[in-house]
Amino acid sequence: MSLPLPTPAATAWSPAPVQWSPTADVLRETLDGGQAFRWYPLSGDAWTGRWATHQLALQATPAGLAWHGGDAPALQRYLAADVDWAALTAALPWRSDPHLARCLAAFPGLRLLRQPFGETLLGFLCSATKQIVQIKQMLAFLAARVGNAGHLPTWPAIAGTDEAALRACQLGFRARYIKATADFLAAHPGWLDETEAAPYAVAKARLRTLPGVGEKVADCVLLFGAGRIEAFPVDTWIVKAMARHYGLAGWTPAQVAHFGRAHFGSAAGLAQQYLFAWERAHGARDAKSAE
Repeated sequence: MSLPLPTPAATAWSPAPVQWSPTADVLRETLDGGQAFRWYPLSGDAWTGRWATHQLALQATPAGLAWHGGDAPALQRYLAADVDWAALTAALPWRSDPHLARCLAAFPGLRLLRQPFGETLLGFLCSATKQIVQIKQMLAFLAARVGNAGHLPTWPAIAGTDEAALRACQLGFRARYIKATADFLAAHPGWLDETEAAPYAVAKARLRTLPGVGEKVADCVLLFGAGRIEAFPVDTWIVKAMARHYGLAGWTPAQVAHFGRAHFGSAAGLAQQYLFAWERAHGARDAKSAE
């Protein structure tokens, strides 16, 4: 399995080429809160992570985000530095939505990552019925056993791997879906690029034709891998949050997603991530206090 790098010496850190000053909690929630699955904690408030062919370390400091190693343009794209996150957050309906306002205050400056589209698809195909730590383990095994130099395998590499080898990476039944998706992508070159570039509804419909891709996985892939901030993924955390704070008990995930896009507007996916972060951190306490 791929292992995190040692913590860089204090003198190795430099200001990151991104205008972002997250708290340690917000950096942790952004990197390790369900958007991505290849970040590992170092000492202090530092993290090391991989995507595509990149590996670097990030650290929250009082002076702003610091980094060590890596490629500046790649980091800027990964952290979606071209997006005005403050403006998008300000446009959310928090003024009339006290719960959303509470979520924003708890995680100020939370942002959405812009990960490689194909890697995001692979990560969320591993996510069915699994927690974050388990998804990270599966991807670490894939990187070590099928990938190259500790990086995740490409879809062509997965297509050239038999299902038994994928199951040995602790994928379980997900190995069948991942292998079938890899075979489909091998037979349809350019399909992923076309899907990433398509309008949201078209891209989502295309993704849902892949084995193992349902509503939630499709929305996660588009939100975290294609920058489609109108996507509103609905998992068990969001179902609980929307039932408790928005009166949607008994609604189906599709109905909740429709409400989310209508209520939160064109940046519904950003609101979703705030709700998701709050629910994981405070949902159990909220539920107990409501009893």
